[in-house]
Amino acid sequence: MNKSNLLLFLLICCLSNAVGQKLILGKVTKAELLEKQHKTDTSAAAAIIFKKARTEFTYTEQKGFTSVTYFQVKLKIYKNEGLKWANFKIPYYVGYENLEDEYVSIESGFTYNLENDKIVKTKVTGESKFKEQINENWEVKAVAFPNVKPGSIIELEYRFKSENISVLPEFQYQYDIPVDYAEYKTNIPEFYIYNAIKKGYIKLNMDQKLESTYQSYQSEAHLAKVSRTLEYNQIVTVYNASNIPALIEEDYVNNMDNYYGQLEHELQMIRYPNEKPKQIGTTWEAVAKSIFDDKDFNEAITSSDYFIEEVKPLIHEITSPQERAKKIFNYVKNRMNWDNRTSYYPKRKMNVAFTEKVGNVAEINLMLVAMLRYAGINANPVIMSTRENGFATFPNRTLFNYVIAAAEIDGKTILMDATEKISDLNSLPIRALNWQGRLIRKDGTSTEIDLMPKSNSRKIVNLMIDVNASGDVSGKIKNQYFDYNAREFRNKNNAISKESYVEKLEKENPGLEVEDYGVHNSLDIDLPIIENYNFATNNGAEIIGGKIYMSPFLFFATTQNPFKQEYRDYPIDFVFPQQLKYNISLTIPQGYAVETLPEPKNVALPSGLGSFKYEISNVGKQIQLLYTQEINQSVIDAGYYEVLKIFFKEMIDKQTEKIVLKKV
Repeated sequence: MNKSNLLLFLLICCLSNAVGQKLILGKVTKAELLEKQHKTDTSAAAAIIFKKARTEFTYTEQKGFTSVTYFQVKLKIYKNEGLKWANFKIPYYVGYENLEDEYVSIESGFTYNLENDKIVKTKVTGESKFKEQINENWEVKAVAFPNVKPGSIIELEYRFKSENISVLPEFQYQYDIPVDYAEYKTNIPEFYIYNAIKKGYIKLNMDQKLESTYQSYQSEAHLAKVSRTLEYNQIVTVYNASNIPALIEEDYVNNMDNYYGQLEHELQMIRYPNEKPKQIGTTWEAVAKSIFDDKDFNEAITSSDYFIEEVKPLIHEITSPQERAKKIFNYVKNRMNWDNRTSYYPKRKMNVAFTEKVGNVAEINLMLVAMLRYAGINANPVIMSTRENGFATFPNRTLFNYVIAAAEIDGKTILMDATEKISDLNSLPIRALNWQGRLIRKDGTSTEIDLMPKSNSRKIVNLMIDVNASGDVSGKIKNQYFDYNAREFRNKNNAISKESYVEKLEKENPGLEVEDYGVHNSLDIDLPIIENYNFATNNGAEIIGGKIYMSPFLFFATTQNPFKQEYRDYPIDFVFPQQLKYNISLTIPQGYAVETLPEPKNVALPSGLGSFKYEISNVGKQIQLLYTQEINQSVIDAGYYEVLKIFFKEMIDKQTEKIVLKKV
């Protein structure tokens, strides 16, 4: 080997050794601790240097195979905003009926800092590790790292054990901070075939091979324990990715957890030696049928003895199915009080919940299904996952956490959720607007059902504006909120006083003064919310060179484009279709006339997804503006991101465009 080749070989070895050290816990260097910003994302508040996981299967004669996954994370803090990454929460499931609870063990945790040019290592102690209960099915193991500050590096190693081998633990390899390297290795016995399900938009490299292995275990034989060996082949798969960018969250997204790069494994087949292969991979229909066949679930939608005396007189003289449905729906939502627990499964006897007038989601909405059926209405439960819970990406009953009622009347499906007092027919809470659910019929069959609203929810703003020669602006406002806009208004404001609401309104708009505020129909959900008030503001107009400049939208104008990224991978979620209308009448002050009036404009998104129309005119002392803006679809595909960003820019430009008034 010549001298040049030798130097190159030594350089490669040194580089490989340096990279290898970065991927091992306990190997922290001064250079890493001195690093002030991430090499590719200088704005990052923190970065994951590496995240690795390894899933293995252990065998006992009593329980068969159990999965154990070892996780390792090494993370660098750059800024104060990154300090939140010093607190880890690891969820695990404790709601199994026939299996032991999942288990998380914190193996080690350390914080590294550079102090007086020396690396100081601080251990995570017992008081920094604790358990929290999320609900009856989920707990988290929390870890708080000590002595963390900008510049720190933290390391965590933990073990996750589960007897439920129908799925393997989820491996997330993308976050809202960059990840330098991620690796997941699975050592799966050849008896089990898994379907690897990739989520997100990051490419994963994969390498797979078959190798022989063995496990020793204890066997019971004639009241004695005998050591035995199980020999088999295992499928070794390594997934990895490098230089994974942060996934940046912006407005109009339902749940970012749906879009991060993640890897999930679902058991598809079991093939033991000398046995016929057993197909395990299930379907949504099979999951729904297993829920339907559950004794408590089925009884909740079929039993009626406990409520007949109350419900029978309610519907005795009502012949219209629609009116019967509304009467029963209103009765349930007004009688029952939701305990804020989400579940598709009743936790108590239905008669107990009915008597105590308190229940979880399942107890209230399955009770509603039972009452609707008693009233002769074709009603069925719809199981689903809430927005907070995320999308159910493959058939598994543990991925559902909610249930609503569906009634089929005159060929139409009416969706109902009686957990909120301000709800109405076909007006689900925002938490339940999560794409699709699964409707389960009386025979146990099921079908997918769309949960998203189709009709536009309206808001109408009537604005009468007076401006004087000093540039002071005053006037009257009448706002009308319909459908989901009204529902959102009631949710946010019904519980606060009029004075608090006015104070909030003035605080959000500096210089604004509100008088004679009134709101109507706050509790009558069959009518729109109407609010009226008088206003005055010293920020509505500018006087420059004797001319008055002002936007007729005043403080209603949208001034910031919510879409700031160069591109976006995940869909744009507006929650519900919406229409916004402004009827604005502006009176020109004495001694002034219009010098410049904005041009009318009409802009439409492709495929009928949305539009805005700006029409303005001037007659005498009056300027009249009619503005309509529509988003006609709840969720818009990311492929339309660029045109949507341009659409919002043009809309903002128009709303902030000035009228110019000159002296005459």
